[in-house]
Amino acid sequence: MTTPTRRRKKAAPKTFKAAYDILKTNAAELQQQDEPDIDNLMTTVEESIAAYRVCETRINAVQQALDAALAEEDKTEHSDS
Repeated sequence: MTTPTRRRKKAAPKTFKAAYDILKTNAAELQQQDEPDIDNLMTTVEESIAAYRVCETRINAVQQALDAALAEEDKTEHSDS
């Protein structure tokens, strides 16, 4: 009888790349499983949620910065006319 391997919950990633890598890895592991690894499912889900939040926060920050830069560019173009 094999003992299930327990995964330790990792600290939330700090960068977009680290978070994205966790999401890719967890998705690949879930897709490759013939049988669900119920013992580690909650850890995988919790890791994935934390990683998703890091990605979402970073994407939103970049979107806001782009919107602000484009709005500033529009003001500059219109004031030059």
